[in-house]
Amino acid sequence: MQPQSLAAVETNGQAQSERQLIGRVVGTERQPNTAYQFQFWATPDAPIGIGTLVVVDAGRRKVWGIVTEGQGYNDVASPMFDYLGADGKPDSRPPTDRPEIRVYSAAVLRHDPEQPVQPVPIAPVYLATKGDVHVALRINEIPAERRIPIGVYESGASLVPIYLDADFLLGPEAGHLNVTGTSGLAAKTSAIQFLLTAIFQKTNKSVAVVCFNVKGGDLLFLDLPPAHQLAPRDLEVYQAVGVQPTPFPNVEYYAPYKPDRVNLATLRTHSQLRHNVHPMLWGMREVMRYVEVLLNKDDVDAKADAFLQFLRQRVIEPGEFRFEPEEAEILKAHNQPFELRVQGFADLVRWFEVVLKLLELKNQKQWRSFAVETIRKIQNRLVNLTTRFAGLVGEGDSPMDLPWGKFQDRTVYVIDVANLSAEAQDLIFTRVIAELRERMEQRSLGVDAVVVVVDELNQYAPNTQRETYVMRTLRDICARGRYLGLVLFGAQQFRSQVDRQVVGNCSTSLYGRIEMEEMAQPGYTIFGNAVKEKLGALSPGEMLVRHPYFNQPVFVRFPRPAVMRGQDGLQCYKPEPDKPLEDAVWENLRRLDPNLSRNAVADIIARTQNGNGEPDRERVIAAMQKTLTLRPASDEVLKVFEREVPKLVPSRRVEDDSFPPETDIPINPFEGGLLDDEEEDDPFR
Repeated sequence: MQPQSLAAVETNGQAQSERQLIGRVVGTERQPNTAYQFQFWATPDAPIGIGTLVVVDAGRRKVWGIVTEGQGYNDVASPMFDYLGADGKPDSRPPTDRPEIRVYSAAVLRHDPEQPVQPVPIAPVYLATKGDVHVALRINEIPAERRIPIGVYESGASLVPIYLDADFLLGPEAGHLNVTGTSGLAAKTSAIQFLLTAIFQKTNKSVAVVCFNVKGGDLLFLDLPPAHQLAPRDLEVYQAVGVQPTPFPNVEYYAPYKPDRVNLATLRTHSQLRHNVHPMLWGMREVMRYVEVLLNKDDVDAKADAFLQFLRQRVIEPGEFRFEPEEAEILKAHNQPFELRVQGFADLVRWFEVVLKLLELKNQKQWRSFAVETIRKIQNRLVNLTTRFAGLVGEGDSPMDLPWGKFQDRTVYVIDVANLSAEAQDLIFTRVIAELRERMEQRSLGVDAVVVVVDELNQYAPNTQRETYVMRTLRDICARGRYLGLVLFGAQQFRSQVDRQVVGNCSTSLYGRIEMEEMAQPGYTIFGNAVKEKLGALSPGEMLVRHPYFNQPVFVRFPRPAVMRGQDGLQCYKPEPDKPLEDAVWENLRRLDPNLSRNAVADIIARTQNGNGEPDRERVIAAMQKTLTLRPASDEVLKVFEREVPKLVPSRRVEDDSFPPETDIPINPFEGGLLDDEEEDDPFR
C-alpha cells in the first residue's frame, strides 16, 4: 500500500475549511496520547458517537481516528457537592450552570505522513468528510475495478460508501467472509445477500454462488422481488453505493427427493415456481468417494479403511470386476458369475454376495488379505444406504446433479437441505465442496470464482476437539481455497463455537447484534467496552466490519436485500402437498416437456399394473429417473419414458385367486366333501 500524501488529501476535497470543527486533542501526564490512541474534548452538542471517524489536523501532520469510548465531565469534585448545591431537590436550578465537556478516546486509523510513527499531536479535531473516510480506511488505494460495496458509513445526513477489495474477499490475496449475530436480529442472511448482489454487479470476474438452505424457506425465493417495498432509506443506500435493488436474475434450485422418490424434499413446490427446481439424486460412484461421512468413526478402523480403498480403486472406479482364474474356476463350477458389472448399488450388493459365496466355497476366512469380518462389516454399512438415504442415494447408475463443468456466470445455485437428516446434510455438504475444489483446481468448473454460502456454520465446523470429515473439508477451503477462487461465506449465531482455523482464515468479518453472553468469550477481547455495548444494541441493517484495509473495525449500514424473504415467500407461494405417483411422475417429466399430457403418462404407468391394479412403482420411478437423466428433446420425452417402462404380464396374488371353473362348487368345511344343495337338515341353510 502506497502512503497518501498530504497534497493528495487536499486535492481530494479535504481542505481544513471544508471540515466541521468539533474539538481539540488533549493529553495529560496521567493519560498521554500515543501513536495509536489519543483523547480529545468536544462540546456536548458535537455530533459524535461510538464509531465516529475524526481527523486531527496539525498542518503538516494529520491523523485519522475512530471513536472507541466517550465520557462526560464537569468541575464537581464529588457527587455530594452537586447534591448539596441543589438542596437535594432534582428540580432546583443552581445559581450558576457548571461547565460540561465530553472527552472521547479514539483509535488511530492512519497517519500522514506515515513515517516516522509519532504520538498524536495536540491539535484541532474535525469530523471526517467523505474523502477523509476513504483515506482513513485506505479505500482510496483500492482500484476502482476491485471495489465491492459493503454498505455506507453514516455521518450525520450524509452517506459515505464503504468498499472492500475484491482481491481480499474473493482471492487470491485473501478470502472468505464470516458473519456473526443473534438469530433474527442481526440480519446475517440479509448482509450476505446484499454483498452477493454487489459482487455480481461490480466485479469483473465470472462468479457463481452455491448456497446451502438449512432453515425453512430462507433462501428459496432469491429470484423474486420483495413482498413489501423497500424503505426510502434503503433506496438511498442503494443509490449511494451504486447498486441496483433487483433480485438475483439467475437462480437454480436443487433438492433431493423425499423417501417416496417422486416428490422433492423442498418447500418450493408451488406450481408457479417449479420451472427452476431440479432433483438431486446420486448413485454409487458419487457416494462412495465420500462414504466415510456416513460411517461411524469407530467402524472405520485401519482394516476397514483399507478395504474401502480397495473397493473404490479395484471395483467401483473400473465399473467391473473379474475374479482371479483360480477363483473364477470355483465360481464357474457352482454356477456363480466370475465377471461382474458394478455400476450401481444393486450391482455392489451382488458383488458382495459373490465374494462371500466364494469364501464359503473355499472354506476360508480371508480374501485378498481382508478378513471376512471386515468384508461383512462394510457390506452391512453399505448395502442399506439406498434405504437410509432414499431420495438422495439411488440404485441406478445415472445421477442427477449440479451442472459440473457448466456453471454459469452470475448464477446462484441453491441446494435445499433443510428437510434432510444431519447425516444426509453432511454427505451433500462434503461432496459438493470437495467437487467444487477439485473442479476449481482443474479450472473446469466454468467460472473464475465460486462463493459457498453456509449458514449455521457452528454445526459443520464446531470448536471441539473432535475432527470430522466435514470440518477437514472446511479447513482446507479456508486455508487454500482463495488461491483457487473458492471462498466461503459463513454465518452463525455464536462465533466462539466455530473452529478457530475456519474463522481465523476469514479475511473479512461482519458483526451484527450480539448477546452479552457471547461477547464475554475470549474472541471479543479485541473490542472495547463501549464497542461491545453498541454491538449489543445494533438494529437490523447495522454491522461492524473488519477488513484487511481497515486498521480498526468500522460500523456500516447496509440496505435490505431486494429479494423476497423466506417467510413472505411461504405465505405468497404456499407449498403444495405431496402428489400421488402418476401426478408426481407427470410433474417431473414436465420439466423436460411443458406440454406433456398427463393422460399419456398415466396410460404408460397403467401398463405396469399387476393383477391387483397396482403399478410397479420401482420400475416406473426408475424409468422416470432415467428419462430425467437423459434429458431428451421435448418431443421425445414421452417416447423415452415409454421405452424405459417395461410392459409387465399381469399377475394375481394367491390369496386373491378365485376357484377354477371345474371346482367352483364350494367344499363343505365340516365334511370335506361337496355341499348338497338339497340337504334339508343343514342348520346353516
